[in-house]
Amino acid sequence: MKPPPPSAEHNPDHQGFRAALRREKLAARLALDAAAHATLSAGLDRHLAALLLPLAPQTLAFCAPVRGEFDARPLASRLIERGWHAAMPVVTAVDAPMHFHAWTPASVMGADRYGIPIPADGAVVIPDIVLLPLLAFDAQGFRLGYGGGFFDRTLAAMVPRPRAIGVGFGLGRVADIRPQAHDVRLDAIVTEAGVLRPES
Repeated sequence: MKPPPPSAEHNPDHQGFRAALRREKLAARLALDAAAHATLSAGLDRHLAALLLPLAPQTLAFCAPVRGEFDARPLASRLIERGWHAAMPVVTAVDAPMHFHAWTPASVMGADRYGIPIPADGAVVIPDIVLLPLLAFDAQGFRLGYGGGFFDRTLAAMVPRPRAIGVGFGLGRVADIRPQAHDVRLDAIVTEAGVLRPES
């Protein structure tokens, strides 16, 4: 059965639901102890590597981990050794698409206005694949982030659009995140359980 399209209505009930879901899933992730987090991360890394390593070298964009997120830096480093390039998103203005700055394991890091680590310098590049951290997701391929809309704005402005892959732990899976009109459907979502292809 084809899923319904994202709602164009900014329903207050949906906004409240999504805000509560963010709080719930963030708390669940932060509650993971070090051993559980390491186990989930290892599984996610394994499935993500199986998805990416067979591909020809490309440019991969990913975020430095915050708030208990999956750390993609080790995998990005392995890909770089195979001829890939890597980048991290950088917020330049609150309501504007992000830029992507080249990253390597030797990059000098700074922090953006939200305290998220970013390359202190590095050329602006265009990624072929973007890893999007998520708090919650559903089988239709929609993700719930922190609510700033940065990835949605950025992907919507990119032509051609890079491949968008959500990365996060399975504890974030829900039946329906109640996507809105601005939400971008992901091409795939990778968790410790495997690769989820959105239902169509």
